[in-house]
Amino acid sequence: MTKKVVLKLGIQDEKGKQKAMMTVSSLPGIDSIVMDMKDKKLTVTGEVDPVSLVGKLRKICGTEIVTVGPAKEPEKKEPNIMKEDPKKGAGTKIEDLGHPIPPPLPYYNYSRGADEDPNSCVIS
Repeated sequence: MTKKVVLKLGIQDEKGKQKAMMTVSSLPGIDSIVMDMKDKKLTVTGEVDPVSLVGKLRKICGTEIVTVGPAKEPEKKEPNIMKEDPKKGAGTKIEDLGHPIPPPLPYYNYSRGADEDPNSCVIS
C-alpha cells in the first residue's frame, strides 16, 4: 500500500537539499519526492517505511514527521475502444481510429546443412 509521508527538515541551503534528495532517492519503493524549500517540507510517496526514512535523514539534518497517511491514487480511466456514436448507432472499429493493423510477418524456415557451413561439425 502506497503511503504519503510529509517530513519537516532542518536544512539551510541547496547543498543540504541535494543530500536529502539523494538519501531519500536511494531507498527502495519510492514513487515520487517533492521538496518545498519555503516551508522546508519533504513529501515522499511510495511503499516506504517512515521510520527508516526518518532514520536515514536524521544522519544528515534534523527531521521530524508531520503526517503519514495513504496516498491518493489517481482515478483510473479505462480506455473505451468501442464507443457508441449517437448518429450512426454502431460502435467505432479499431481500423476507423486511424491505426491500421499491420499484416503478420512471414515465417521463413531456413536450416543450414553441413555442406553449406565449412565450420560445422559432423559426426559419422
